[in-house]
Amino acid sequence: MTSFEPKDLPTAKLHGYLLSAVAPRPIAFASTMDKNGNPNLSPFSFFNVFSANPPILIFSPARRVRDNTTKHTLENAESTKEVVINVVNYNIVQQMSLSSTEYAEGVNEFEKAGLTMLKSDIVKPFRVLESPVQFECKINEIVKLGTEGGAGNLIICEVVKLHINDAVLNESGSIDQEKLDLVSRAGGSYYSRAKAGFFEIPKPLSTLGIGVGALPENIRNSTILTGNDLGLLGNVEALPTKEAVNVFIAKHDNSALTEDDKHKKAQNLLSHGDVNSAWKVLLS
Repeated sequence: MTSFEPKDLPTAKLHGYLLSAVAPRPIAFASTMDKNGNPNLSPFSFFNVFSANPPILIFSPARRVRDNTTKHTLENAESTKEVVINVVNYNIVQQMSLSSTEYAEGVNEFEKAGLTMLKSDIVKPFRVLESPVQFECKINEIVKLGTEGGAGNLIICEVVKLHINDAVLNESGSIDQEKLDLVSRAGGSYYSRAKAGFFEIPKPLSTLGIGVGALPENIRNSTILTGNDLGLLGNVEALPTKEAVNVFIAKHDNSALTEDDKHKKAQNLLSHGDVNSAWKVLLS
């Protein structure tokens, strides 16, 4: 394993490692306005949600590594204390990327990217009409993390109104992740399309799962079952009863299977989410 202390790396190199390793990251498509009323639009992937009560989003326009200058978004946020954070889906990812071009101050990135300015209800910056979810925010605080190139500036935003396109809602009024079709940022020029890689993991039981440590030794030390497989097996409140296993055996004759065969069959069942049957195979 190659190891470094941050102080021993050039900032640009460290920056590259951080962005490639901490990924994928959600994108804040931040709309601001300068003190003269000129709109600005720029994407930032140092971004996430940090609180629901109050509703807080934080994004960070870092100082440029190459020349230690600051971005118009940060300057506007400092002077007006308002921002709209628009989410980025696959339909607008190319326009979002185009808007990241470092145009001169006062240039309207909405126009450059071909995106539509939509008047906000509470704050002055415009929303992006094409974005499926838009958060109007007041800026509570800006925390400067340093004064050198690469230093972040945490813009702590409180959501004062949110807008959700009905097209991305399901019948219960919740956001449908497939319909939302978000994209995220990784290192270099890489992005990720969320819905292309969705998978579900059952949440741990509200009661206590037995845990991997409680698995029979031959299962815990399997050369076939992976750590993920063991995690699924450990996320049960109790093992199947002997009676349930016997019923299973009566329907599925596994007598000719070796232990490795049973582990492979259980692994296949786990890949389809059938933890209960996987356990019965292992205990048969």
